[in-house]
This record gives sequence, structure tokens and C-alpha cells, in this order.
Amino acid sequence: MTVRDKGDVRVSPSRRRLLVAAAAAPVLAGAGPGAASAEAAWSQPVRPAPTVESDWSKVAEVLGRAGTMADDSVYRVRFARQDLPVITYGVTLFLGSYAAFARYDDGRTLVMGSMAVTEAELQHATDALHVGGLEVTAVHKHLLAHEPAMWWTHFHGHAEDPLPLARSVSAALAVTTTPSTPSAASQPPVDLDADAIEDTLNAKGVNDSGIYRFTFNRRETITDHGRVLPPATGMTTLLSFYPLGDRRAAVNGDFAVTAGEVRNVLTALRRGGIDIVELHNHGLTEEPRLFFAHFWATGDGVALARALRAAVDATNTGPAA
Repeated sequence: MTVRDKGDVRVSPSRRRLLVAAAAAPVLAGAGPGAASAEAAWSQPVRPAPTVESDWSKVAEVLGRAGTMADDSVYRVRFARQDLPVITYGVTLFLGSYAAFARYDDGRTLVMGSMAVTEAELQHATDALHVGGLEVTAVHKHLLAHEPAMWWTHFHGHAEDPLPLARSVSAALAVTTTPSTPSAASQPPVDLDADAIEDTLNAKGVNDSGIYRFTFNRRETITDHGRVLPPATGMTTLLSFYPLGDRRAAVNGDFAVTAGEVRNVLTALRRGGIDIVELHNHGLTEEPRLFFAHFWATGDGVALARALRAAVDATNTGPAA
């Protein structure tokens, strides 16, 4: 259904809501990573300030859920899409979105994150992010053949006040069917040889709602327009093991790599029988420039860990604490 607007222009209800929001939304001064802002005057990169969860209570209120602290400075909020099981090669996955907030020594707040959206939601989510003053920095897939068709939209913005940033994220999520309240937490056992996988990767894994995850941080300091980006803003390699029974697993995730590491990482993955899904950017102007190599495979969990270890060893990373 459409509604008649001035000049007999037909505007959909969803589009009208975005236009109204645009008129009411506060301007996020310097919100995009390419915008001129105060950090240009700093001779050294501006570092994130230490914060605690209580510092972000109003952000949690806006988003309708609490986040968790990481790297002593990043407030990371997750939005699981329990409404949307995604099937790829017979494996059922539950995906999600996230927003990571960090306050800096100059008083400004940064938000970075990504949204997992259906193809039908993609354009509406993109419009909503732009209306809210956030910059879309990448749009791509993280999986090969899968149903329903999913896309990932990465975003970036900063402002003096974190609440407009949170409202912008909330408005973008509202044009999707992402549940407005978090699902009940559960930690089902992981049917994998976890000790052997950890030994192979020389890293500790985390049981994340039945998925065994490993995170590796870049050893360089990553900056974007004069701001240091902590790992938890998204500058990490993430390896996820989905148990399939009998200690078999599906693995996916992405490697955060520099241009000089791309060939060796992709070669190591293919030698290990792991499929390459995507090679792309998540941001626009970070230094050093990072690319993200997404992958997929199924098989014995330990054998897959050996293949992934060879790719990890081709990067300048170390296990996250």
C-alpha cells in the first residue's frame, strides 16, 4: 500500500517513516570515518578510555539489552537472530548482529558493528543507517549457498554523545525482524575434542551457546583517522566450530589479514580442504589496511583445527586473552 504525498508523489509507509526520522534525527557531527573532525589536530592517535558496564547503562536502555565489556574499553552488544535459522549445506546456523561502542580520551564515542539482514531487509537497513547518521562501510556475504539469502552490512560512526549512536543502531534493527529482546542464555555441551582443538590452535576456546569459538588479535596497533581501534571493535580473526556430532564440526568465520598476508592465508586454507567464501573489507580507512577472508568447511574437528592453524600462522596475530 502507498500513501499520496504532496505533488502526488507516492511514498511507501516504511519510506515515510525513514523520512520523518531523518527530519527529527540529530546530526552526528563527523559521524563518518571520512569526515573532518577534531582528532586531526592530535599528533598521536587518540586512545580509547577505560570504561565499565555501568558507564553504558543508558546505551543499554536505548538498545533494550545489556552488552559486555571487552579490551577494558569496548562495550559490545549482540543481537542474536533467533527468529531466523539459516541453512547452509545442510547445517543450521543462528546468526546475529553486533554494535561495539568505545569512548575516547577526547570525549567522543565511536560505534562500529555489522548487521545480519535478509535480502528483503537489506535496502531498508541501509537507508535507516544513513538516516541515523551512520556510514555503511561494507555490504557482502559471509556464507556460500544458504537459505534464506543473507547479507552483512558493516557500519561506523562517532559523536560526542553515545545515545544518538545507539538510537541509530536501534532504528536500523527496527526495520528488520531481529527480536527486540534477547533470547534466554544457554550453554549446551560441545560435542568436540575441545582439548585437542585447543592444543592444535595453541589457544583457549569459548563455549558460546554451543558454538566453540577462538579469537586472535592483530599484533599491530590499528587506527582509523587518528583513533586507535581496539580488537573488540571488529579487528580480529574469529574461528567458530559448530558441533555436528561424533566430534565432527562445521567451521566458519574470518581471518583479519593485511594485503601481504592474503595469498598465504588463502593458500593454507585451500591446502587444508577449506572453502574460501569471501575476501573483502569491513572498513574504509583503517591503517594498516585490513581484509577479511571468510571460510567454510565440515569434517573432523581436530583435522579442521590443523588446517586453520596453518592459516593462523601466516598472520601477525596472537590468541586473545
